This record gives sequence, C-alpha cells and structure tokens, in this order.
Amino acid sequence: MQRRDVLQVLTGAALWPGKVWAAQGESYADQEAADRWMRNWMNGPKSSTGVLSVERFADRYYYLVKKIKWSPDEPNSPLPSVTVPVGFVTDFASIPQIAWSLFPPDGRYTYPAVMHDYLYWEQQTTRAQADEIFRLMMREFSVAAPAIATIYAGVRAGGGVAWEGNARLKESGEQRILRVFPDDPKTTWSMWKTRDVF
Repeated sequence: MQRRDVLQVLTGAALWPGKVWAAQGESYADQEAADRWMRNWMNGPKSSTGVLSVERFADRYYYLVKKIKWSPDEPNSPLPSVTVPVGFVTDFASIPQIAWSLFPPDGRYTYPAVMHDYLYWEQQTTRAQADEIFRLMMREFSVAAPAIATIYAGVRAGGGVAWEGNARLKESGEQRILRVFPDDPKTTWSMWKTRDVF
C-alpha cells in the first residue's frame, strides 16, 4: 500500500465515520474491521525501524544506544537490508559548516545519514549502493526533493574521499562500534577512542 492510499483511507475514516470505506481492495462496514486493518498495517514491515536514540560526546560525535534498521521496499532489490548496531559512532550528516544554515548536520535526513555513515565505515556494499540507500531513505523521511538532489550530488561527487579515508582508518586499527560508553559529559570522541572501549 502506498503512503497516499493510507492517507486516503485515514481521511475517509475521519470524514465518514461508520460508513463503508476501502483499502487494498477490501471493504470495511464497521469500525472494528477498520481498526483491525489499521493495527495490521501499523505492525507490518517498515523500511526503517528503530527510533534514533543517541548520546553525545563533547566534540560533536554521537553513538547509538539503540540499533536501527533499514530494508528495501522491493523484494528483489539488489540493495541489502542494513542494521546499525548499538555503539556505532557517527557525526550525523558530514556537511561543511559553511552550509549549516541551509543543511544543518541534524536535519530530517539525520537517520538516513547515520545509516550512510555506517555503510561508509563497514564498506560491505559498494559506495554507489550506500549512496543509493541514503537517497531512498531521505525520500522515505520526506526530505524535500531539492535537498535530496543537492545532498545526493554532494555525496556522489565528494564521498570518495570519506570512503577511502575510512578504509585507511580501519586498516590502521581504528574502530567505531563501542562496547563501553562514557559517563563523563566532558569526554570527547578523540579521547575515548584511545581507550579499550571496543
């Protein structure tokens, strides 16, 4: 069912309570059946799951305290499902500070940006697949089309530097998935990653 179909169903329920209304080719003559359909839809599979729950280091880095997931809508998609584990360290959207007035690091695209950071760190997809997942997730999160186009063009044009930089950091032994979290609010990521916390 498409998002617009759900809105039509919800609008119909609000405007004509107790009337017969349809969704996915099924007619519901009573509120109980409509409620049952809504519960099934709400508990059905979603592309993105898990509320973005993070804690912050003192130097604008964050780590997940709950895992998040994404799966492609298409059953035969070449794109994989992705799970970002608890403890993954991210800086949200890696947008140059000069552009923060237009694209703050923690905009509507933050959840997709965390997923993108993880894909760029793990490198278990191609870079193009990681960027495509980011683009699809921004659409799912209702990021405005011009913003999606601008951000996507930016990662396609400049993301290679981050991709290669991450590969070098991993080779040198850097890790990004914490086992131990700090409890001092003055702790920086640059300080914490030098400890035995992975």
